Amino acid sequence: MYNLTDTIVAVSSPSMGARTIVRISGPATIETCKHFFGSPIDGKKTGLIAGSIIIDNELKVDAMLYLFAAPFSYTGDDVAEIHIHTNRSVTEQLCENLLAKGLRPAGPGEFTARAYLNGKIDLAQAEAVNEVVVSSNAFQLAAAEKLLSGRLSETATKVRSAMMNCLSLIEAGLDFSGEEIEFITRQEAAEQLIRIKGELEQLLASSHRYESVVDLPAVGIAGAPNAGKSSLLNKLLGQERSIISDERKTTRDVLTGLLTLAHCRCVLFDCAGLTRCSMLDTRYSILDELAQGAAIEALQNSSVVMFCVDIAKEDWSEDIAIRELIEPKALIPVATKSDLLPEGVLADRLAMLGELFDADFLATSAKSGAGIEKLRQTIDGKVIELARWTPTNTVGDGLKFSESSQDTVAITIRHRQAVIGAIENINEAVSELKAGNDEVAAMMVRAAYQAICDIQQPASGRIDDEILERIFSRFCIGK
Repeated sequence: MYNLTDTIVAVSSPSMGARTIVRISGPATIETCKHFFGSPIDGKKTGLIAGSIIIDNELKVDAMLYLFAAPFSYTGDDVAEIHIHTNRSVTEQLCENLLAKGLRPAGPGEFTARAYLNGKIDLAQAEAVNEVVVSSNAFQLAAAEKLLSGRLSETATKVRSAMMNCLSLIEAGLDFSGEEIEFITRQEAAEQLIRIKGELEQLLASSHRYESVVDLPAVGIAGAPNAGKSSLLNKLLGQERSIISDERKTTRDVLTGLLTLAHCRCVLFDCAGLTRCSMLDTRYSILDELAQGAAIEALQNSSVVMFCVDIAKEDWSEDIAIRELIEPKALIPVATKSDLLPEGVLADRLAMLGELFDADFLATSAKSGAGIEKLRQTIDGKVIELARWTPTNTVGDGLKFSESSQDTVAITIRHRQAVIGAIENINEAVSELKAGNDEVAAMMVRAAYQAICDIQQPASGRIDDEILERIFSRFCIGK
């Protein structure tokens, strides 16, 4: 699949703009750089060299050359990075010059593939490199960093070791089956395998599914018609995303917008106002029915729901019934239209709402902006809390695992399938041991062992080339 004797080259910066990084790796890296770089290069030394890169006889471009010698580089081979500030045409000409010297264009993920094949990282960490690069939100990036840290590999190594110890004892018993030597009883072997299965089940139960954070978390706005949901959506988004009207049921579709918070981003959506009208009611049309269904489905699939109640109205019986229609993962009770009440009356109404719904309501006003910033902070906190992350001290969207989940791991669909396969094989092995079929049980344990090996398979292992190709083909060129 990959020829490690080739020297490969690719642009590894996000785009060929004002600042470009051209990455080279392979046996001919140093000699190639000596030919094109205007300053002397000592192939035995690594680090930064300032100088210029030769494009043609008439053009030299100021450049910085970073050299990383084997075997201490990212790929395990000699690696060079040429950093230049130029335009696309000059970068393309440089790459053509390098290819003319015998270098080969790198394939998708080939630099990381070399790191894997040279034993610098295992397969799970190689996958994590790509997930870090393509992360589309802070949660996804934090999960990818968790995967890259090697915590999954540590867990897999521990389980594999226990599985191999048990397998060795079972197979030793088969080798000496004709003699009065018992290395492990069937009962003991079954108990060991059940303990191993428990560890694998715990791994699934406590892990962060990487795919679950690929999409931005959804935050819904629920409440009765004319509860001020659309106004609240517009205020939070800072734009007129939803039509506002005093007339009831003006929102029928699910309207969405991207909400940027202090530590994360989320998809904020407003949907049709929920109602307790019966479908036998002549006022309840087919459009109302469809809008209700779409609203309830959207709210059920959301991470957080803001339950809006018009604090200025006199009768909250409809709101009580509507609250029973939604069962969110996290609820933020919001008292809307607080600007319509004097301060003293507002405090009394908030107390009444709190007693009626057994929840603390946050008073807000889309008109005056009162409580909006506090609401944004509350949404931010709820989303992070649900995802079991905690903000870091870094600027921007920095997130890390919360203290309560330091021992969790991040897994992908491929890892999850491998663990489930191992659990199924262990169940079969236990059943065969109870039936007295030690040889079949050993086969099933070995299959379970191989499934776990495939999670972090080192390059010296026997992982299928097709699997490698599928994994690395998702990478960007130059990574």
